[in-house]
Amino acid sequence: MPYEVLKQYPGFELRNYPAYILAQVKMGGDFITAGNFGFNPLFRYISGGNQTATKISMTSPVIQATEDSGMHLVSFVLPKDISPADAPDPSDPNVNIVTREPHLAVARRFSGRWSYERFLEEAAKLWREVEATMTAGNLRGSLAGEPYFARYNSPFSPAFLRRNEVLIRWIPAL
Repeated sequence: MPYEVLKQYPGFELRNYPAYILAQVKMGGDFITAGNFGFNPLFRYISGGNQTATKISMTSPVIQATEDSGMHLVSFVLPKDISPADAPDPSDPNVNIVTREPHLAVARRFSGRWSYERFLEEAAKLWREVEATMTAGNLRGSLAGEPYFARYNSPFSPAFLRRNEVLIRWIPAL
């Protein structure tokens, strides 16, 4: 998923994301179980389990967000050369194609094992770092919405080599 780093701050980055397309499923259960079970229908979709049997390159990251209802959205970012009109229709009714409009986000990178507690801990650190930067007058705007998480590596990668991120949408002050 391409992005432009607009500014590096202590502990986080402010990024600009162009529009991108997701293949997405909604899963119940706890955060990790939803991520694991959500992976399979998405992998089938990019492996040709779609209306045109088109194989799509695997990209990173896998994005996961928790909704207020306790459900989790698990998403694959489709390659940037696929437009919304070109994305094949899923064969699985649980897979949806979603377009994300251009937006800004603050992001904190971390490595290590995946657990819901760890993601929440990193989200709290990001929130504190952004608030401290705003209080110091070095960033103007507001956080928008709940954190979402990006996992860039296979679960078979050694934990210390894994790239993970917590992100929160950012609305700049006018």
